Amino acid sequence: MNTCFDVANYFLKMQDVEAGDLMTNMKLQKLVYYAQCICLAKTDRAMFAEPIEAWDHGPVCVPLYQKYKEYGSNAIPIPYDVDALTIFSPEIRKILDIVHDHYGQYSAWVLRNLTHSEYPWMIAYNKGRAEISHDDMRNFYKTQLDGL
Repeated sequence: MNTCFDVANYFLKMQDVEAGDLMTNMKLQKLVYYAQCICLAKTDRAMFAEPIEAWDHGPVCVPLYQKYKEYGSNAIPIPYDVDALTIFSPEIRKILDIVHDHYGQYSAWVLRNLTHSEYPWMIAYNKGRAEISHDDMRNFYKTQLDGL
């Protein structure tokens, strides 16, 4: 199984700096969250084991947040020293590409607002920064797959 850091590195490597496509911690959190959700919906398996919690600004994978919090709202550098593109199975790579193509075009704040309108975050947030359950992610995003 991959880690949240593997998934994050994939999205960080996909940045197009020349086009102004910069990745903040908030945006990265949302893309990693959507990767987990879509993987659960398509395969009934988690992409990574680290939990995701419902925070004020949307879903957060705490270990990932801790790693990148020093950047604040600034861009996270591209990790040139890691192989983030070929370590995934073809099935997982396809899911990551879907998430990147569909959600990667949006700003961090658009993604934040989108997650706030969705059932899995709302349920967990109403419990007070609770973990977002895999079952809630899987069940909700199975209903969203047609648009992806």
